[in-house]
Amino acid sequence: MNITIENILLIGSVLLFISIVAGKTSYKFGVPTLILFLFIGMLAGSEGIGGIYFDDPKLAQFIGIVALNFILFSGGLDTNWNTVKPILKEGIVLSTVGVVITAILLGLFVSWITDFTIYEGLLLGSIVSSTDAAAVFSILRSKSLALKYNIRPALELESGSNDPMAYVLTIAFISLVLNPEDGWYSVIPTFVMQMLIGGIAGYLFGRVSKYIINNINLDFEGLYPVLVIALMFVTFSATDFIGGNGFLAVYICAVYLGNQDLIHKATILKMFDGLAWLMQIVLFLTLGLLVFPSQITPLIGVGILVSGFLIFVARPVSVFVSLAWIRMKFKRRIFLSWVGLRGAVPIVFATYPLIAGVDKANVIFNLVFFVAVSSILVQGTTLTLLAKWLKLGLPEGEKIPAIPDLLLSQSAKAVLEEIRVNATDFAAGKKIVSLDFPKSAIIAMIKRGKEFITPGGSTVIESNDILFVLSDTKEGMEAVKNCVEKGGE
Repeated sequence: MNITIENILLIGSVLLFISIVAGKTSYKFGVPTLILFLFIGMLAGSEGIGGIYFDDPKLAQFIGIVALNFILFSGGLDTNWNTVKPILKEGIVLSTVGVVITAILLGLFVSWITDFTIYEGLLLGSIVSSTDAAAVFSILRSKSLALKYNIRPALELESGSNDPMAYVLTIAFISLVLNPEDGWYSVIPTFVMQMLIGGIAGYLFGRVSKYIINNINLDFEGLYPVLVIALMFVTFSATDFIGGNGFLAVYICAVYLGNQDLIHKATILKMFDGLAWLMQIVLFLTLGLLVFPSQITPLIGVGILVSGFLIFVARPVSVFVSLAWIRMKFKRRIFLSWVGLRGAVPIVFATYPLIAGVDKANVIFNLVFFVAVSSILVQGTTLTLLAKWLKLGLPEGEKIPAIPDLLLSQSAKAVLEEIRVNATDFAAGKKIVSLDFPKSAIIAMIKRGKEFITPGGSTVIESNDILFVLSDTKEGMEAVKNCVEKGGE
């Protein structure tokens, strides 16, 4: 079946519906939801029962880039800086040094067991060097498994920040495969520039985005997520244009915004959570359609060797070596070594050699596809068993509730006070979002004359307003008063 303008919406909506329903049932069996989306795409493809012919790496790559922007941005928005900060060194080392070690070890192994050149082997190693958080946490959520020792934040940070490193390595080794006479040292300046410009640009765009979001004064709440989408793509494309890593910039920009006070922040977070899921489904379906199973079958033997080496050698060595200087329990290192799942990102990166015209690009793509699927199936289905065997899961009674639930559970004991705003106070004429209130306090209601107003971040406080403020503690209430009167000075 060929995809046409007339049937694309019908086909797309049916595949989307089937994916969602299949994803719901997969929780019972501990199978990562996203792997089912991939198989549904394969079943719908030219060699499956659907018979949909799709062989366009450029379109698949474009869809992948768009989807990765949403997935990385959503992950960044959900990253709590206070949670990540204690394990910042671990996450950064795993997402940089760990990725490089994985790429080198696997690349050398592939060039040893196949007829790949050293640069072709390192290209394949680079493509599969980053981990996938989506599959990991879909399983953790399905099993309600909370982890000890800040393992989850470490995995979140690594998974969110290691894709840019894998991308840079992939582009670098494509260049070396096509121009081997340049030498490996020729890619170092590009590598440093990409990461440095990407990091700085992400932070600067985050600050600019915060200012725009809080000061643009849109008339409709629903336009704010649309505005953030525009800012996200501006961050990616502008950073890429000036020679930086757009994926890194998008992630850092999102982490910055996710830890700031923004107008209609709850709406933005919910919108991006839904969009991230949509993009994950679309991405996996597209990649499933792109693959031809008959081309993978002859590579199963090599694929098993490559997958086995990645799972049992390359990933554990990269974790133990990169974290050797950090004090950490042995069983925690074992668990981090096992949670090296590969997902959609390596398959997207595998389209780059196809488009660049690398000789063995088709073999690389099919091997990467096999490695990603086998990694999720082997490691993903045993993840919770390993966590329980290593005793890294929190007992049911000790699990930390979600932040919203935590705040609600404490609201009955909160301090409630009325604060009148004088004309000389700092808060008069200011938006609530610009007051830098402590996180433990909220303005529940505003009395203005005879009216009662339910406030939002964009609500402007006027003189003579009476603020009904809820806070966890008396100290928090004093901090609120200080913000109202002096702006937190």
